[in-house]
Amino acid sequence: MSFSSPLHHRCSICRLRVWVLAFGLFAVAPAWSATASITFDDAVRLAAERAPMLQARQSQIAASQEEAVRAAALPDPRLTLGVANLPVTGADAFDASADFMTMKQIGVMQDFPAHAKRQARQAVADRTVEQAQALSVAERLAVRQAVARAWIAQWAAQREVTALQALREPTGIAVRSAKARLAGGTGSAVDAMATQNAALEVENRIDDAEASLEAARASLARWLGEEPMALRIEGAPPELMTLPVAPATLVASVDRQGPLLPWHSRETIAEAQVDAAIAEKRPDWSLGVTYGQRERTPEGLPRSDMLMVEFAIDLPLFPRNRQDRGVAARRAELDTVAAEREDARRAQAERVRMTLAEWEGLKRQVARKETESLPLARDRAKTALAAYAAGADLQPWLEARRDEIELHVMHARHLGELGRAWAALAYLLPEEERSP
Repeated sequence: MSFSSPLHHRCSICRLRVWVLAFGLFAVAPAWSATASITFDDAVRLAAERAPMLQARQSQIAASQEEAVRAAALPDPRLTLGVANLPVTGADAFDASADFMTMKQIGVMQDFPAHAKRQARQAVADRTVEQAQALSVAERLAVRQAVARAWIAQWAAQREVTALQALREPTGIAVRSAKARLAGGTGSAVDAMATQNAALEVENRIDDAEASLEAARASLARWLGEEPMALRIEGAPPELMTLPVAPATLVASVDRQGPLLPWHSRETIAEAQVDAAIAEKRPDWSLGVTYGQRERTPEGLPRSDMLMVEFAIDLPLFPRNRQDRGVAARRAELDTVAAEREDARRAQAERVRMTLAEWEGLKRQVARKETESLPLARDRAKTALAAYAAGADLQPWLEARRDEIELHVMHARHLGELGRAWAALAYLLPEEERSP
């Protein structure tokens, strides 16, 4: 016993430690699986930090900046190696020392493009950098708009679920009242089944609303890089009845809005390409220096080495069918871009005006439902239910309950549509141009 007691004591301590560790793991598990709650402002900020397309745009800017640095640089020089004046026929064929003109050559040649061409290439590269930056700003606005729509859609879906769940209690009262009246002999089985069917309809609507909520959660998770099941929203959305930019400012600032930002740089690139095509008429030139080493005479006497300096220049003698054609093509492309930009501008102006009209209409509908329609529908259903409990007919309550459910669903849908319209208008201009 003196040997087993300490061993038994140590085993008991080990089992106690295992139980403590297991309890600790179970206690910590809920913290690991806890859902993440995120506010509207945090969602917009995190989406701008995590969106892969914004990272891609930054890489595109870096690439275009690197290209711009070398756009006007001279081409690399060329090293030339060869043998000149080597006889290939007769008795001295392939004898490097037979002819006094034979020599080994090494040289360097440098091309010098026309200065106007180099300036034009630099201008095109600079405009390309500006285009990459404009695309980045437009992409950032699009991401913020998309995550704002997703957050508001989840918020509206959650409100619909909560509103429909609140209808369970009065529906349960109607079911119990119908059963009590049936048991007391003052009701009918038809009314009891009708109230049960009304309860099932509420549950079906809740299921539909919860499915919409999960879809909205998945959409928000797409922009935040989170698992949908671990994502919850908290707080209220921004004031959807007020825009951060005045409607008149939105109508007047179409050219500075996100979808139009890349078009200016596209047009300036086309203009720079026209200048580059015109610069093709300027001739390039090149300079080469070659050193030739001649072999010794058959008698072993040295021969003098040779130095050659070579200058070459392009001769654009027939520009009508060459350079002029390129200039005409680039000018036609510039006209194309200008026309497409004007079409895009008109389309954007149309979208802004249509979205403003939709937003104004939804504002009025949402305000009317919250201040008049929903309270009226709630009071109507409550009054009909009280009347039924006092012995009146069931049909008025069934109609009032159906209308109230439809009104809640429609209100949630209008809230989502109002949020989409608000987001489409609120994130049109870059941050520095938005006024509180």
